[in-house]
Amino acid sequence: MSATSLALSNLRAIVILIVLGFHSILAYLSFLPAVPHRLDAPPYDWQSFPIIDSRRWAGFDLFCAWNDVCLMSLMFFLSGLFVWQSLTRKGSGRYLLDRIVRLGLPMIPAIYLLMPVALYPVYLVTAHEPSLAEYWQQFRALPFWPCGPQWFLWQLLILGIAAAALHKVYRQWGERLAVAAAGTRTDPARFIAILVAASALAYVPLALAFTPWEWYQAGPFAFQWSRPLHYAVYFFAGAALGAHGLERGLLAPDGALVRHWPRALAGALAGLALWMAPTAVIMAGPQPGPLWLQFAADLGFVACCAGGTLFVLAACLRFATRRRRVLDSLSGNAYAMYLVHYPFVVWMQYALLDAALPAIVKAAAVFAVSVAASWAVATALRSIPLGARVTGAGALAKAP
Repeated sequence: MSATSLALSNLRAIVILIVLGFHSILAYLSFLPAVPHRLDAPPYDWQSFPIIDSRRWAGFDLFCAWNDVCLMSLMFFLSGLFVWQSLTRKGSGRYLLDRIVRLGLPMIPAIYLLMPVALYPVYLVTAHEPSLAEYWQQFRALPFWPCGPQWFLWQLLILGIAAAALHKVYRQWGERLAVAAAGTRTDPARFIAILVAASALAYVPLALAFTPWEWYQAGPFAFQWSRPLHYAVYFFAGAALGAHGLERGLLAPDGALVRHWPRALAGALAGLALWMAPTAVIMAGPQPGPLWLQFAADLGFVACCAGGTLFVLAACLRFATRRRRVLDSLSGNAYAMYLVHYPFVVWMQYALLDAALPAIVKAAAVFAVSVAASWAVATALRSIPLGARVTGAGALAKAP
């Protein structure tokens, strides 16, 4: 395995830990309201914060903010890296069938079986005389079917369909995109400028029109109005690098991005500040705030995504190029862990509501149990032939 491939495999393991850590701390953010959200009460804010604990720690807010901005862009970018290789090897039809099996099929039990189990504690915290029958009645009365973290897979499947359709009508699209990645091994400035500009064009108009936080939901399908085109930009940016060659471009182990990782760190911190400063002013006053301030916050979001993604890639290529058995196992089970982890997170947060423990201790316990339980379930699933076929190694970041 090449140094770049090994770093990306280790990054897949790191990403799934970040995802579980992000969900584990959501109950303990300092800005949450004192009263928990009712399952049957609009605007259904429990979708973002299913459990609200009285113990809080403001330090979690910063970690949560960075992940909310950067993490999903990074995941779409990683998912795009292997698109062109898969399309050229399999062809459009087989590639599309593989995406349906690997992404569409697992979503059925993840959404329709696991989500009702995961959300039962949301009902319990506000129910006076709880019963399964009443819970099911309230759940079925919702104007949508909650999909939880699986919204990512919905959008990834749509992008996979788009890539297959594009390949069907224009087989050279990957080679054309690869031109943008040429020379990134020694000078990535042009590629980064294209990424930032395309992201700004895709994100800022929608964020101004719909706000950065508004969601659309229909049945089990959900997305943030401001972000689908932005995620598409990162997905196809990854595809461009993959088409050019992972070892030849931006992700080369001896490339400029790796050598200048301290600059990538400075860029990530600067991007985070550019987004947080105007966003904090907007959140503190009457929303949505002046148009110029919204525009500044939206441009800050674009800069934060680019800086955070590039730094994580640079850091992993610089420091995560050694093979570790634990990381290999996490990487191989990452996709299955993503599918099954949410009920463990929510139920652990609910179980610790009355515990007289600091927020940091509670979050650590939720994280530890969720990682261990979802890891065990993922390992068991991959021991079954169908489970191994559907949730095989690398599906989280190598979904296409």
